[in-house]
Amino acid sequence: MKKVAVVDYGMGNLRSVTQAVMHVAEGTGVEVVWARTPQEVMDAERVVLPGQGGMRDCMRELHESGMFDAVMHAAAHKPLMGVCVGMQMLLDHSEELDTPCLGLIPGEVVKFDLAGQLQADGSRFKVPQMGWNRVWQTGGQDAASRHPVWGEVPDGSYFYFVHSYYARPSDARHSAGETDYGQRFSCAIARDNIFATQFHPEKSAEHGLALYRNFLHWNP
Repeated sequence: MKKVAVVDYGMGNLRSVTQAVMHVAEGTGVEVVWARTPQEVMDAERVVLPGQGGMRDCMRELHESGMFDAVMHAAAHKPLMGVCVGMQMLLDHSEELDTPCLGLIPGEVVKFDLAGQLQADGSRFKVPQMGWNRVWQTGGQDAASRHPVWGEVPDGSYFYFVHSYYARPSDARHSAGETDYGQRFSCAIARDNIFATQFHPEKSAEHGLALYRNFLHWNP
């Protein structure tokens, strides 16, 4: 039986992510493992890397939990999906407490600077961004040229966000999706066998579940 591991390194909304992946895996012959050991990550055919909280805490716990090497091996050899801070960790560096990250996708994680900016209704932009926002798939003018994990998810669909920092990849080709919150920014990034989102698919109703379902069947 094929396995997908949701990495538990002490940080992240593990229960909701695991339940969402289990829901879409039901009846597919894929076993979903709440991975608490490096070996469980190594044994899986694909890996989901969640994250929640401060970047420095997440990076410290990834090392201290013993999961670092297993996650890096997964990123080099099998499909890996990052979620929220699990996406931000993939880049080189975060402004949050000047924290080095995993360096798997070139770029920086920077904090929103929206002071004095007003939304269309006249209200101020709040940080963190919290709530539903539209996501625009990047990569081309037609669905076939966009990242395959989007599948049949309509361009401009709404997803749920909770974050104060955002990814700024060095190469625009690594941006798989964008959203607007005071500015246009990358909310999904991808490279080779890696796909990751700033928003929470597990909190984003049917379109979010579709992303997890597509990831289970993605063969990069």
